[in-house]
Amino acid sequence: MTKEEYLARAAAQDDWAPGWEAIDAAFDRTYPGVTPRHYATDLPSRAMFGGQNHLDGISLFPNPRGHQHVVTYGMSGLYVDEESFGGEFSGWGYEMTIKLRDHGPDDCGWAVSSLSNLARYTYTTKRWFEPLQFVSGSNQPLRVGSDTLLTSYLVVPDTDVAGVETAHGRLDFLQLVGVTQAELDWVAEDAMHATERVQELLGRMAADGNPSYVTDLARTTSYV
Repeated sequence: MTKEEYLARAAAQDDWAPGWEAIDAAFDRTYPGVTPRHYATDLPSRAMFGGQNHLDGISLFPNPRGHQHVVTYGMSGLYVDEESFGGEFSGWGYEMTIKLRDHGPDDCGWAVSSLSNLARYTYTTKRWFEPLQFVSGSNQPLRVGSDTLLTSYLVVPDTDVAGVETAHGRLDFLQLVGVTQAELDWVAEDAMHATERVQELLGRMAADGNPSYVTDLARTTSYV
């Protein structure tokens, strides 16, 4: 698409959201014909209107392998922005995803809150996430008030949805993978080799039958 075509489309369709369409198209390729459950954030709560929410919404796709595949809308450039056309990266260059052991979409509210908090962290600190990083949860359960052993995240490229080139630049999908405090401590104790330890931990998960890195709050198995 040329810049002239981009501006012509924007002029002809005042509600066009090219970045949003790019996310939808990427997930449509993985989930053809599937209508996700979508949670839109209230307009007054959005940061652009003075609120604390930096995401415009989150969608949940039911995966036939027994999990919900969650994706954010708001880390990348969703809406028409002439200055962003042809950029290297769309917004922060990624949207966050997480795969949750399926107990129904109504049981995913904790993850929606978690992703919203991580989005606010990035927007307010200007610190973004990259593959093979870890995100500490300060030894608190990922689901507040629960007895889950999972406290933190590893960051990996999404195992099912590939990144795409958009009108605003590159857009990748970074998947968060829940880990226990013991696993996080094992990764973090060797700062010089943290990336290698993240890769080793992921390899152990995959070998144990979880190559998609689904987060299961009920997990008691330790990989360290």
